[in-house]
Parts: sequence; structure tokens; C-alpha cells
Amino acid sequence: MDIEALRREFPILGEKVHGRPLVYLDNTATSQTPRCVVDSIISGYDHVKANVHRGVHTLSQLATDRQEHTRNRLREFINAAEDCEVIFTRGTTEAINLVASSFGSRFKEGDEVILTVMEHHANIVPWQLLQARTGIRLRVVDIDDCGELRLGQYRSLFNDRTVFASFCHVSNVLGTINPVKEMIAYAHSKGVPVLIDGAQAAPHLRIDVRDLDADFYAFSSHKMYGPCGIGVLYGKKKWLQEMPPYQGGGEMIDHVSFSGTTFAELPFKFEAGTPDFIDIAALSQALDFIDRVGLKEMEEHEISLLRRAEAGLRDIGHITIYGTSDHKGPVLSFLVDGQHPYDVGVLLDQMGVAVRTGHHCAQPLMERLGIPGTVRASFAVYNTAAEVDAFLAALRRITAILHS
Repeated sequence: MDIEALRREFPILGEKVHGRPLVYLDNTATSQTPRCVVDSIISGYDHVKANVHRGVHTLSQLATDRQEHTRNRLREFINAAEDCEVIFTRGTTEAINLVASSFGSRFKEGDEVILTVMEHHANIVPWQLLQARTGIRLRVVDIDDCGELRLGQYRSLFNDRTVFASFCHVSNVLGTINPVKEMIAYAHSKGVPVLIDGAQAAPHLRIDVRDLDADFYAFSSHKMYGPCGIGVLYGKKKWLQEMPPYQGGGEMIDHVSFSGTTFAELPFKFEAGTPDFIDIAALSQALDFIDRVGLKEMEEHEISLLRRAEAGLRDIGHITIYGTSDHKGPVLSFLVDGQHPYDVGVLLDQMGVAVRTGHHCAQPLMERLGIPGTVRASFAVYNTAAEVDAFLAALRRITAILHS
């Protein structure tokens, strides 16, 4: 893999921050976007902009074809059985809200939903909103000192009131890759369907929803080199057919009258209103980019950067790493002893290094760890060993200043 040639596909990587070359290590928040995706967006606006599914004219048909091509590519990318199992949303957050609202409409007071303490707020708050409406109970799986889920506790939480489980594939804070296939199989043995938050997995791991036997799987375009504002919800056809619509309006209907309305077939039943068809079409270019580079090659490169960074942090000292599982994605959360993560992040920015600081939309996890937040560095395919070394050099300088 020619990293320098690949980096040239991302013009932003040539930017300078505070007079220093940008070292972008905030990929868990959002990845950068290759030129092929940007070119697709520009081409869409310049040559093919017309509302989809609603016109007999040529531009509308071309725009529709581009959007539906992406749906087909996504089906291939995650190995779904049918295109109609792929629903477009605005992001992982909306996808989870859709399931909580629509599938959750069957839940009643006293029913139990299993979550984990490492969840992003997007996989907590929708269930709390449902809890307020219906009186369901939320059960939470804890972690061990390495940041791995306590699977014995997970199994013990299932009972005759358990109706659903929802958990992340990869933690956005700890980097832990959860054994979701095993966890799904256990839930299914108890007759419980499962949603997987795959926002942090889809950019780095090969996702096969049929092999996982996931009932629902949600992820976002902008974290996997695609446009912002596009999310994907995979759902098994049998569940999607049973679920009521999430939103009402144009596109999701079959026939409307004041005596009653009938709804469109899948997937359109869940896609009310005009979609962001330009960016949806461009997402196919991001998928092509990932396939061209190769997920296996990407994963190997990213993990090599993670290991280099972890070793460097341990060598610096005065640093605590959070998330030490042997099964991790390219996410590195840490604290400099005695220092607030915000201060460390600001100083790194002054040296051209972009990291994320704070609770990372995972406040229950921070409470469990007993900390206000972390500094988080995260790696993508376009990052280099030289960038990791620049990050470590900057951090070494910062720790020397702060502990002098």
C-alpha cells in the first residue's frame, strides 16, 4: 500500500495548523474525505440534480439510479440479503432512534432492554426516551479493568422480561472490539432480537450482517470516508415489515386519503421526505475507495499505528491508557497524570496535532472509570508512522512542560 499516493487523494492532509503540518488524529469523530467522493458530490450538483423517485424525466431517473446504486453497493458491503433491508437515515443516531421508536412501540411497562456501560449516548438516550413513554427497564452490562464487557453478567441479565438488546460493535472510547457474534447468538437463544451500533466498526472491519445474524445494524457515512449527513440502518426484512413507519410525509406512502393512508413497500416506508440523494450517491465512491485499498490492509496498517502509539505513550510515562484489551480498533484514549484532557488537547493543537478531548458522548462510561474525560487519538488508513512519531514528540514535550 502506497500511503503517500493515498494521502494525495485527501487534499486537507496538506493543510497547516498554527504554522505546522496538520497531523489529523480525530478519525473516530469523523474521517477525512477522498477527492473521488468530493468529485461525485460536485458532479451530482453540476449534472444530475433532480428529485428522486418522483419524475419521469431523464434527470430524475439518473438521480434515482445513482441513489439506488449506493443502496445496492451497501447491500454488498455488509452482505445483506436484499436491497430493501438497507434504509437511508441521517446518521447512526437517527438509525438507532428509528429502531427504538418503531420497533420499540411494541414494548410495554416492565419489559427490559439490555445495554452496556460503554455505549455512545446515541445508544442510550433513545432507549431512555422510550423508557419515559412506556415504562420499560434498562439493564446495563459492566466492563472489566481492561475495558472488555463482562460476558457472564451479560448472560445473567436475560430473563423472561427481556425484549431487546442493543450494544456497540467497537467502543468509541476504549476501542474494544466486542464479541458481537457470540453476544447475538446468546440473545437469540433467549428469543431476543439485537441492534448493533456499528459506527466505529464499519470503517475498519469487514461487516457481514448475515454471518453475525444481526437483527439491526447501524453505521454512518462520514466515519468511513463518505459524506456527512448520511446514515445506514440494516434491518432483517421480517422485522422491517412488521414495524410501523418512523416518520410520515412524502415518499413513504402508497395512498393518502382522509379516510386512511397506506404505506410504501420497503425500504421507502422508512424514508419520508426528500433524501440527500447527492451525498447518498457519493457514498458509493467511499465504498469503492475502501474496496480498492482493502479493509484487511487498512486494518493491519491502522493497528500497527495504534501499537506504535501505545508503546510510545508507555515510554513517555506519566500517562494512563484507558482501554487495554487485546482486541481493539485504532482508538487510543489516555490521560496525562494530573492534567485535564482539555488542556492537553489545546497544547497538542498548538503543535499541529488534532485529537478529541472530553467525554466523547459516553458520560456513563466516564463515570464508571471515575474520570471527567480523556484525550483520544484515533487512526485511519492515511495516517503514517511519521505522524505517530510527531504526536508522541509533541506529547513528550507537553508532559515535560506540565511536570516541570
